[in-house]
Amino acid sequence: MEKKYTDEIVLGKRKNGMAMLLLVLALYVAAVAAIIVAFSTAESAAVVALVLVLGIGWCAFGWVLLLGLKVLKPQEALVLTLFGKYIGTLKGEGFYWVNPFCSAVNPAAGTKPSTGSTNTTGRRKGEGGVSINLNDESFAMPSKKLSLKVMTLDNNKQKINDCLGNPVEIGIVVIWRIVNTAKAVFNVDNYVEFLSIQTDSALRNVVRLYPYDVSPNVDTTGDGVADEGSLRGSSEVVAERIRKEIQGKVDMAGLEILEARITYLAYAPEIAAVMLQRQQASAIIDARKMIVDGAVGMVEMALDRLNKGGMVDLDEERKAAMVSNLLVVLCGSKDAQPIVNSGSLY
Repeated sequence: MEKKYTDEIVLGKRKNGMAMLLLVLALYVAAVAAIIVAFSTAESAAVVALVLVLGIGWCAFGWVLLLGLKVLKPQEALVLTLFGKYIGTLKGEGFYWVNPFCSAVNPAAGTKPSTGSTNTTGRRKGEGGVSINLNDESFAMPSKKLSLKVMTLDNNKQKINDCLGNPVEIGIVVIWRIVNTAKAVFNVDNYVEFLSIQTDSALRNVVRLYPYDVSPNVDTTGDGVADEGSLRGSSEVVAERIRKEIQGKVDMAGLEILEARITYLAYAPEIAAVMLQRQQASAIIDARKMIVDGAVGMVEMALDRLNKGGMVDLDEERKAAMVSNLLVVLCGSKDAQPIVNSGSLY
């Protein structure tokens, strides 16, 4: 059964890099001085041979110890293995010395999260929606160091069907960081690509539960009761739900999802025009309804005022004509042209 790494072994409590560097340099100076002294003195041949062997041997192979010198900046880590076995992680800024035969491991070296929803000049699209910057020095010479800083993954916008089957385009930004270097390096092949793929999956799982706009008889919470949740009106709720979905998928990779934000949301181009007409029609209907309600209220008020004041005694037919005229004037989209009647209605 494959071993799952769960515990991180932190090394480097003693920052002894400078002491080891000075020691190696001092031994080099001593070796050179010993060789010079051995040639210039009249010691026995055995002593001279021993000094030469030790001095020349150190000069030839002493530099191997310098391979164990490691420099870390703030918020950087180095995962170390010795002959294939995980021995620990260096954390914290400083100058360290470790076993020179240790090797650093970072399967995501050279892979950078994309910084925009579209590819630009100098970038090539990697697997899982990840963009790799070809002009970045870290790509030209990949570093084995892991960044513990808060990072941003901006996946390309995707076309997904909402709960009503309407295709929508949605883009998301995920803010994340590494919290367990052993899990990130050994439990997944490439934690950056793994995060991008899991983000795509979580986005699809959540978006298909919501309509683009508020729709009747739609349950977005799963409690069996219809609610007013929607992608457009409940963006913060949807984003938090996506964050939790991603977090559950990337726990095994030692990643923490700090925040998820929806950066782009629109109907797919093939239905955008139709949906715009639908929204416009709905807005026109709502506006007309408001105008009619207001006009009816004004007509009722006018008739009440006329009846109470006793200014005009109107029969039912005259009232109907007056109501019709007032509604035409108040509900019309253009200004009414008055017609003066100098005679009787009959």
